[in-house]
Amino acid sequence: MKRNAYIAAALLFAGVTACNNEPAFKVQGEVTDAADKMLYLEQTGLDGIVALDSVELGSDGTFSFSAARPEAPDFYRLRIENKVINFSVDSTETVGVKADYKNFATDYDIQGSENNQKIKELVLLQADLQKRVNKLAQSGMPVGVVQDSLAHMVNAYKDNVKRKYIFVGPNKSYAYFALFQVLNGYMIFDPLNNKEDVKCFAAVATSMNNMYPHADRSRNLYNMVIKGMKNTRAPQVKPLDIPADKIQETSIIDIPLKDINGTTHHLTDLKGKVVLIDFTAYGSAESGARNLLLREIYDKYASQGLEIYQISLDTDEHFWKTAADNLPWICVRDPQGPYSTYVNLYGVTQLPTAFLVSRNNELSMRIGEKTNLEEAIKKLL
Repeated sequence: MKRNAYIAAALLFAGVTACNNEPAFKVQGEVTDAADKMLYLEQTGLDGIVALDSVELGSDGTFSFSAARPEAPDFYRLRIENKVINFSVDSTETVGVKADYKNFATDYDIQGSENNQKIKELVLLQADLQKRVNKLAQSGMPVGVVQDSLAHMVNAYKDNVKRKYIFVGPNKSYAYFALFQVLNGYMIFDPLNNKEDVKCFAAVATSMNNMYPHADRSRNLYNMVIKGMKNTRAPQVKPLDIPADKIQETSIIDIPLKDINGTTHHLTDLKGKVVLIDFTAYGSAESGARNLLLREIYDKYASQGLEIYQISLDTDEHFWKTAADNLPWICVRDPQGPYSTYVNLYGVTQLPTAFLVSRNNELSMRIGEKTNLEEAIKKLL
């Protein structure tokens, strides 16, 4: 009986030790003039706010929280009453926060990562926008003038955030945070009905899908982008000023180009597979959204014999290598860029342009604007 009790105690101790040894992040600091106030640590999840821990602040205002490290970057907040400080965590980092109770949500100092500094900047920018919008609503100006001024104000805000926070670092947590800011209860960036906003979501979704393909946030963002693209139709980039020659429909012209590792891939070596030839430029605004669609098709049909031979015409080699690093298909680049010989040989007059090649190495079709790509691929498999 005693022996069994010892075994049970040992197992319990081992379990507790294992839990305590799990990777965790810390949030610590102080809040002045907040004695006897309750401070909460909460997770901002996809399904809502989840309470993780809380503490009643003493006279010195110091606090320290610890929570399990997320498998992928996630968002959290400190809350006193209805005042919140937002931050992100992506590792076993320590986040340091110093704030005053009165201006808890805006006048605080946060240490730990660039992401959290940028999130604070975004919070302050949004607060300023909300203040200006409220002032405009109370101005007494005619409704039409107010609406025009509001549209100008919001568009200027979005252009600034796109340039400084989203496109400059689509793989950063602060870029994701920027996408979901709200104004008067509505999202500032529209992921479903505004084609320019969909490009922003697509840029972040592509980066997240490459880095954290199994994360809930990645899948959720991916699904939003796909729906937004279907609603708005991804626009074409400006046509290249290159003369168009008709392509030969009865055979395939070989394309021997190098991938990011310097390995040469011959298009003709893919005989036996159905090949999607895709001329593109990763630097274009549409590239992220397009590659998400191709990823969906590739994941579904690669096991049945589909291959993608994607040809980059980007002039910046480093940018191409970074963008193509995590793509699962064949990614090559023509250093001649838009002056590529293959652009002329295949009659490419705009980007992106794609073709389908049958298993017999025969050029089957050029993908048009109205082509159902998935159905066309299924017919050749």
